[in-house]
Amino acid sequence: MSVTQNRRERERAQRHRLILTAARELAEAEGWEAVTTRRLAERVEYSQPVLYSHFTGKDAIVAALAQEGFTELADLLRTARTTAAAGQEGDPNSGLRAVCRAYLHFATAHPALYQAMFVLPTQLKFADQETPTPLRAAFDALVEALPENTPDREARAELLWAALHGISALSATGRIPPHGGQTRLDLLIDGIAPHH
Repeated sequence: MSVTQNRRERERAQRHRLILTAARELAEAEGWEAVTTRRLAERVEYSQPVLYSHFTGKDAIVAALAQEGFTELADLLRTARTTAAAGQEGDPNSGLRAVCRAYLHFATAHPALYQAMFVLPTQLKFADQETPTPLRAAFDALVEALPENTPDREARAELLWAALHGISALSATGRIPPHGGQTRLDLLIDGIAPHH
């Protein structure tokens, strides 16, 4: 590959990253309604055709950001589990507790990104052979938070995910009060994690 081709590929990758960063910042600041190709083109100082050479439209941008979000979430959940496991040997569910708290914190800290991952329509396939690696990694982090000998481990991880998503959605819309969060989490963990 020539030096010119390398430079072009680097510049293309930088433009791609710039578009995604601008879309994420705009969505977090003003909501997804504000993310239009016109506004993005103005923000990144490229023409709309240049944007379309990277993404077919807003849906493709949402899907790309969702995958980035799943990568971030997987890393966060794994870090939370290993950190908690290293610090609390007396509680067999300390890692699970830390993973649940990290998930809920992620949803609160990144509401627009969380919407891209779980609320906005995308063509991303969940629980399928075509599931992208970042989505599978985030789910695997939930599975790994449950003890290895947990019966129906993947089904329990799905239930955990659904419950955490429900708590996140209800909290974000103010439909459940912020107080009582620890009690809800304790009840969830008691119901999902096997008792030894």
